[in-house]
Amino acid sequence: MSASDFLILNHVSKVYRRNQSLLERLKKNETGGTKAVSDVSLTVHHGETMGLVGESGCGKSTLARLVSGLMAPTSGEISFPPNAAGNKPRLQMIFQDPYSSLNGRWTIEDIIAEPIRVHKLRTGRTAIRARVDELLIQVGLSAADAEKYPQEFSGGQRQRICIARALAGEPEFLILDEPTSALDVSVQAQILNLLRDLQKNLHLTSLFITHNLSVVRIMADRIGVMYLGELVEEATAEELFRKPRHPYTRLLIDAAPDMDTSDRSLHPIAGELPNPAFPPSGCRFHTRCPFAQDICRNTVPPQKATEASGMFRCHFDLDLSNATVFPAVNARTA
Repeated sequence: MSASDFLILNHVSKVYRRNQSLLERLKKNETGGTKAVSDVSLTVHHGETMGLVGESGCGKSTLARLVSGLMAPTSGEISFPPNAAGNKPRLQMIFQDPYSSLNGRWTIEDIIAEPIRVHKLRTGRTAIRARVDELLIQVGLSAADAEKYPQEFSGGQRQRICIARALAGEPEFLILDEPTSALDVSVQAQILNLLRDLQKNLHLTSLFITHNLSVVRIMADRIGVMYLGELVEEATAEELFRKPRHPYTRLLIDAAPDMDTSDRSLHPIAGELPNPAFPPSGCRFHTRCPFAQDICRNTVPPQKATEASGMFRCHFDLDLSNATVFPAVNARTA
């Protein structure tokens, strides 16, 4: 552990137990379950934004709930080094759906003021209302909006209210779980620009979860790539896009639209995501990987370190910096 470490995940796993058959129970079979997160180790440093990417069902949101304390891990350890006061740092979360995460019976003032009152960050109605007004203005709304109800706002405005509520708790750590995926494309960029400004001005440490590589590229300092509950690659944002080391990372990059390279052809990832309750043997990605060999089907790949203090899990040291590598492989294997 170093002084810059803010959050440490050490071999964290989460298993959802499934209903077992009578035969399984008689045999005392303890393996029945879905491993949503599998042996993930990760460190987030002070002041940085760690991005987590992957397809739906890969375990990103489950990991966020484990970090937030909404769920307990089945095994492994999640630790926050104590802050200057010797306490666990304050944590807030911004959820994916701004429609279901706001109480329609409360005014905006009540919603934003709740964490202020709970954490005793201000005392007296006047001081609390002044802080609510300040936060509304900070996220691009007006002080007059405090008297309204959530149903009077659009999706983008509701997400701004969710951001204001998170900031009201004066968090040291912020978890953002797909904060723009439920919004219209026209307002996604506005929310991302707001979040970037807040990160810069408030020096927040954050965990940013998304399936969109174009988003995480501009929001994150470092990026972790998850597949079927496993962390298969981790690197700085610059290094990950310049020289991805895992085939799944390369395929995610090739499948994502990029405004800077609009003439680039897209290559959707072939195949379906396997059932996480029954993951493939060996490397979990071998059923969709164009480089798969017999060793991939039979042996779990080791974790390898990269030159830039990152890691990846693959049996082979592949050069995946060239975006045309996969069409060539697919042509040979067709």
